[in-house]
Amino acid sequence: MSRRFALQLALGGSASIICSNQPLFAAGGSVPTGKPLPSPARAKSVIQIWMWGGPCHLDTFDPKPEAGADYCGAFAKPLDTKVAGMRINELLPMLAAQADKYAILRGMTHGINAHETASYVMQTGHPEGGRIVYPSVGAVASLFKGVAAGYKGQIPPYIVLTEPQGRFAEEGFLGSRYKPFATGGNPAKTPFAVEGIVAEGFTEEHQRARRELLHRMDTLANAVPKHPAIAAMRHAEEEAYDLILGDGAKTFDLNKESPELRDKYGRSSFGQTCLMARRLVELGVPYITINYKGWDTHKQHFQIMRRQLPEMDKGVGTLIEDLSDRGLLDSTIVWWGGEFGRTPKVLNESPWNGGRNHHGQAFCHMVAGGGFKGGQVVGATDARGEEVTARPIYPWDLVGSIYQLMGIDTEATLPHPLGLTARVIPGKDEKLKSGGRLVEIM
Repeated sequence: MSRRFALQLALGGSASIICSNQPLFAAGGSVPTGKPLPSPARAKSVIQIWMWGGPCHLDTFDPKPEAGADYCGAFAKPLDTKVAGMRINELLPMLAAQADKYAILRGMTHGINAHETASYVMQTGHPEGGRIVYPSVGAVASLFKGVAAGYKGQIPPYIVLTEPQGRFAEEGFLGSRYKPFATGGNPAKTPFAVEGIVAEGFTEEHQRARRELLHRMDTLANAVPKHPAIAAMRHAEEEAYDLILGDGAKTFDLNKESPELRDKYGRSSFGQTCLMARRLVELGVPYITINYKGWDTHKQHFQIMRRQLPEMDKGVGTLIEDLSDRGLLDSTIVWWGGEFGRTPKVLNESPWNGGRNHHGQAFCHMVAGGGFKGGQVVGATDARGEEVTARPIYPWDLVGSIYQLMGIDTEATLPHPLGLTARVIPGKDEKLKSGGRLVEIM
């Protein structure tokens, strides 16, 4: 992303339950579009950890050692967690120690094996097809919890750390105002330069000199400085530069954290991104997405997992613990998961040589905090992890639950530019492709 485009986004942003036998959410009364429910939200912020490419459920939160090596591969000794009867992958000891704080959703399903379509369905809570391109959960949160709803934070209300996914347009029909601000950069570097705001090696003095030069060259603004449009532009510019050079920039300075805590998160880019997300929660940013690459493991799956899983364990495990220790977990949802799972049977034949392909029929997500009840396993798969056998959970069920905990009415409508009826979540009268189930039935 160019610095100019990032600055434009900054300007726009500155100016601009689980119980095992109960529905994930209950319908509420409709409210005016863009207005939060009058009842207080339990979750003030969401940290979405998007496992870009699709993590394997058998090798994370739904281990199947009894299925044999053709399915569990190299991971035949799952860990017992802090919660009796809940087992997870052997390379996730920190998460095992935090198991009472999160719920594992082993009944996730949608049956889609294509990255783009599965990503869209999981991140919007709407089935594929139809004439309406819906916005992501982050964009909807920005609408209901952002500037129009009274958010006054200096940081834009919808942040992506660090790279946009590119699988679909997160803003949907809501338009560019609700597109996330992606920081770019690498938080593991010291100092972390937010790409498009302050480039590496580009000092604050350089930024100020540039700004002064632009002001001298802006003959129109200099000629009519008190014109309302010029004054409004200058005000927006002041806010944007305060984000670049003022207190806003300090948010992204991880040197303000202790070296011991940074080590605990892990000095990887992902680990430091998790720490950055916690800092954004402290500032009240409503929605933060961490796009975590490296999970589309068609080949060399187990070699990659031995590197990725410990990194993920440190980052996510420490994030949950850190939020809890600071009294922030009760008001922050941590949502872990990707677009689908991976084929339970290991592909040992050439050219895969120990890989796993896409599997949307059964997979798992994890949720913690913000009103979700920890220490729970919701749903189940068969002995090989191929099909959901109990308590299937569809994307709209999970997304609707997140909206409810954020205080966003699941029956509210969104402002479509053509006046089409577009609900936050599919309505009671909309038959869904997954067996024709209605949204309120789980």
